Amino acid sequence: MNLRVELSTTQPCHSSFDADQSPFPSIPIWGKLAPLSLMGSGMDARPIALITGIAGQDGSYLAELLLRQGYVVHGLVRRTSDSYPSRLQHLDGQLHLHPGDLFDSSSLTHLLFQTKPREIYHLAAQSVVSQSWQQPMLTADVTAIGTLRLLEAIRLACPAARFYQSSSSEMFGTVTVSPQCETTPFQPRNLYGVSKVFAHQTAVNYRQHYGLFACCGILYNHESPRRGKEFVTRRVSHGVAQVKMGLADVLSLGCLTAQRDWGFAGDYVEAMWRMLQQDQPDDYVIGTGKLHSVEQLVSMAFDAAGLEWQHWVETDASLVRPPEEVPLCADPRKANQKLGWKPKCGFRDLVGMMVEADIAQCRKLSPTLLSLPARRLAKTA
Repeated sequence: MNLRVELSTTQPCHSSFDADQSPFPSIPIWGKLAPLSLMGSGMDARPIALITGIAGQDGSYLAELLLRQGYVVHGLVRRTSDSYPSRLQHLDGQLHLHPGDLFDSSSLTHLLFQTKPREIYHLAAQSVVSQSWQQPMLTADVTAIGTLRLLEAIRLACPAARFYQSSSSEMFGTVTVSPQCETTPFQPRNLYGVSKVFAHQTAVNYRQHYGLFACCGILYNHESPRRGKEFVTRRVSHGVAQVKMGLADVLSLGCLTAQRDWGFAGDYVEAMWRMLQQDQPDDYVIGTGKLHSVEQLVSMAFDAAGLEWQHWVETDASLVRPPEEVPLCADPRKANQKLGWKPKCGFRDLVGMMVEADIAQCRKLSPTLLSLPARRLAKTA
């Protein structure tokens, strides 16, 4: 399917673009949200949202949420995409996708004038930690400077819009206390975390200096069946599915004692939305506040498939990350109290969901395959 591009016909935030006359507020211009009847244009009074990174895991779940809330949803997709994003196939016909990228400031400004969003969710980034060392310039240009370009475009085109910055627990890095909250110092130890700190602090400074309604969500690890296979949770669920279906004999992993605060991505996008519905912009730590080890993840995943994990797992030294003396674990009490947000999906349910989805995908791709136990029975019959 070819990428369908739809451009909004709404009028820009200002009738003409004049950088010298654009209203750059010296005091906050935000407050309570305007009634929905005042949003949009013409006969369509629905609120308008723009999502960067809409084709990713979080973008797809957020698009679903906003559509349920009655939004007109626009998304920025990379120009290199030559087909409809796979995570958005089920939403084909409901979204307005725009080719572009975070390298081009003028196209970002033009897109904001064109779509006139009430809310902007900035999720796009180079988000694989290991790749930040392999592609340092790209990581900085997209994750750090790309955020600056977008904020500057918002300042010029629609300063009344509400902005969400997707920050990361990787900003905390080498911590000395656990759990971490909004006031925990940042000590990133990889270039992804460094870039996220730049983006986070830039959003905070645009809020303080220009009065933009900018919120930052410091998100801990959040997973789903839509997670990329380069992340350990999906590597495990996909590997378990392959073992279950007889497509693999072993699952290679790094350190099994490493711990993470893992939650469900579908819960976390609700926290993003709740931030932009508040009367005042602020920053929030979003996580479960509970740690699980990789070994627990593996055990639950194989258990969901009806297998004993010890028979199928081996350690691969190339996958081992530097040890952490103090684990990254969220203190989400501020989000609990101010946003009324709490995660709904428990860890075991999340792992089971991911394994079930990967087994179903294996069966779909290879419908003639029997599961491993069934193949063993067939061989011994």
